[in-house]
Amino acid sequence: MTAEDTINKYFPYLLEIRKRLLLAVSVMLVSGFLGFFYYDRIVAAMVKMLQLDGINIVFTSPFQYVELAMSSALLIGLVSAIPFVIWQLLSFLKPALKDPEYRLVVFMLPLALVLFAAGFAFGVLMMKYVVVLFQASATKLNIGNYLDVSALLTAIITTSSLMGLAFQFPLVLTALVHFKAVKYAWLAKQRPWAYLSSFIFSIMLPPTDVLSDVLLTLPLVILFELTLILNRLLLKSHQRG
Repeated sequence: MTAEDTINKYFPYLLEIRKRLLLAVSVMLVSGFLGFFYYDRIVAAMVKMLQLDGINIVFTSPFQYVELAMSSALLIGLVSAIPFVIWQLLSFLKPALKDPEYRLVVFMLPLALVLFAAGFAFGVLMMKYVVVLFQASATKLNIGNYLDVSALLTAIITTSSLMGLAFQFPLVLTALVHFKAVKYAWLAKQRPWAYLSSFIFSIMLPPTDVLSDVLLTLPLVILFELTLILNRLLLKSHQRG
C-alpha cells in the first residue's frame, strides 16, 4: 500500500476527528464564556463551600477580577466539555466496536462522570485541609493570616480538575485489558511504576507539604489496586463462561 493509499484510507476518519474536536472546543468556549461573566457567583459559591472561617481572603491587585474570571471560565469550560468529549468518543468508536464492547463503553460513561466528580471533590477537600493547616500554623505563631483570593482559587481549580482527570485511569486501564491492548499479567507487574507515577503526579500539584503529597497519592494507589482486582475477577468470569 502506497503512502497516498494510506492517506486516502484514513483521511475521512481524520476529518471526523477534527469535526468532533471542533465541537468539543466550541462547547468549552461557550460554557467558558458563561463562567467568565458569572465568575462572581462561582467564586462566592467556592468560598462558601470551603467554609474558611477566621481566614482573611483578600485582593492584592485590581487586575485580579480578570484572573478570577479566567479561572472560573476554565473551570466551567472543563467541567462542561468532559461529558461532551466522552459522548463524542463513544459515538466515534461505536461503528468499530462489537455489541459487548460497546455495552462496556456505555457502562463506563456514567462511571467516568462519577469518578471525575469524586476526584474533583477530593481535590477540593485536600485544598481545604491545606488552608486549615495554614490557619492553624498562623494562629500558633500568633501572626495574621491573609490569602490571595486569585492564587487560592487557581490552586483549588488546578488541583481538583487534575485529580478528577487522574481518577479516570482505572477506566482506561480496564478498557485496555478488555480490548487486549495490554495483558493483565503485564499490568500487575507495573505496580511499582504505578505507585511512583502517582507520587510524582501528586508532588506536581499545588500543595507543597509532604503529607498532602502522600494523601493525594493514596487514592490513586487504591484505585490502581482496585483496578487490578476488578480485572482479575472479570478475567476469571470470562474463563468460566
